Amino acid sequence: MDNRRGGYGGGGGFGRGGGQAGGGGGGGSYFQNNAGSAGQGAGAAGGPDNRGHYGFDGKRVRKAIQRRTVDYNATLMRYWEALPPFAYTNFNVSTSVTTKFVHTSLNKVRCPINAVRWTPEGRRLVTGASSGEFTLWNGLTFNFETILQAHDSAVRCMRWSHNDIWMISGEDSGQIKYWQSNMNNLKVVQAHKEVVRDVTFSPTDSKFASCSDDGTIKIWSFADAIEERTLTGHGWDVKCLDWHPTKGLLASGSKDNLAKLWDPKTGKALATLHGHKNTIMQTQWNRNGNWLLTACRDQLVRVYDIRTMKEMQVFRGHKREVQSISWHPVHENLFVSGGWEGSIFFWQVGNDQPITVMETAHDSSVFSLDWHPLGHILVSGSNDHTTRFWTRNRPGDSMHDRFNYTPTRRAALAAHLGIVWTAWPRQCTRPSRTLAATAAANQQPPPPPGFRPPFPGGMPPPPPGMMGMPPPGAMGMPPPPGFRPPFPPQPQQQYQQQYPQQNGQQQNGQQQQQQRGQYNQGRQ
Repeated sequence: MDNRRGGYGGGGGFGRGGGQAGGGGGGGSYFQNNAGSAGQGAGAAGGPDNRGHYGFDGKRVRKAIQRRTVDYNATLMRYWEALPPFAYTNFNVSTSVTTKFVHTSLNKVRCPINAVRWTPEGRRLVTGASSGEFTLWNGLTFNFETILQAHDSAVRCMRWSHNDIWMISGEDSGQIKYWQSNMNNLKVVQAHKEVVRDVTFSPTDSKFASCSDDGTIKIWSFADAIEERTLTGHGWDVKCLDWHPTKGLLASGSKDNLAKLWDPKTGKALATLHGHKNTIMQTQWNRNGNWLLTACRDQLVRVYDIRTMKEMQVFRGHKREVQSISWHPVHENLFVSGGWEGSIFFWQVGNDQPITVMETAHDSSVFSLDWHPLGHILVSGSNDHTTRFWTRNRPGDSMHDRFNYTPTRRAALAAHLGIVWTAWPRQCTRPSRTLAATAAANQQPPPPPGFRPPFPGGMPPPPPGMMGMPPPGAMGMPPPPGFRPPFPPQPQQQYQQQYPQQNGQQQNGQQQQQQRGQYNQGRQ
């Protein structure tokens, strides 16, 4: 007997199957390849085999899943999407417009996502939820990594230090916590009596500031967590705060419709910026240190130039309150804003119209926005309990998904093709019929990718059958080509042929009812 295949290890058998046959023996002793060692490992664990269906300790090995990812680690590729935004010398902002949906991350316990922050190296994303939990998501494959109960109440804000070592977070109870990069909590400070709305580090990381619904702004020494100064001047809740990237200058926004500039050394208000007519939800300095961006519930976004202390530009486009804003880390004139209705707008300073709009990015308010440190991925956290990742479209990518094909563009395309476009379900990412098939059915050429027909006469009319209008064919007129009624009538005879059992049951029920009526009449 040739023992070269099975060897003398207690489960002899053909290398990879050696462990499977013996249930505890090794692979062939002379089988000098990976199959023998694999058979030995699986046999020692008592499982069938290593590519089989059980691993060590008899546990089932989870099948590897291919996840969508954006990989910039390959330095040899000279493709458009393989280069981060800073690698382009022409500084074209179109290389950083992230409108391609990549992934939706959802916690098992669903709750609003109040804050999202990339780790400084961009390997992970940290989300703060209203349940007080921190969730860490992988920055490359966007899958879940870990979760921890960071706070006892809702997390409202998070901010990393400039040296990328520390993170501080605030919650509804007024506490501020110190965190290391490994999510180890080192200190807890009772900073305010009410909700901590925002926190920010000084340029040297030696101090940080916090603001709250109690109407105060506090300056803290980071090393010993001692309050140094309290700034009072806002007449209502202070909703946002940001420290100048290079100077000792604080910018705050409040529910009293005012944005103020503060000197953290003296605690005095240096200037007050008027212009907004409602609560200022977020303020953020540009990395050039000259522009201050403010988002407000009056549906406007404003940019102020502190060199002249005047309003530089007003951005109009949101239909409801503007909840969040974020400057791009590479292009200093590009920023993104999120609205109460779930929309995300991309803006360029100097242009009054947005670069592009995602009207249905979320189903509810966009509470937080954050760019990847490289600037190629955008993350949004929303009141619809989801965290979504967005990246750049590659050349030739189709824009026909439910995030880019907004209701306005769908109505315009339907009017152009002469069709009735039915509503897409929320879980659908493309229509039931492709645009090419629809155009062929109507004997019209398909529109080019990204087609946006103009509106010379205003908005197109509503589809037939909506707003009380009778559908075509109801008044004796033939319907147009491609018309699909929402619920086509079905003859009773055809129903009986399709469902004879239910029809028989219905007849039996009618007969029993008649017999019951005759019996009741006889008793009377």
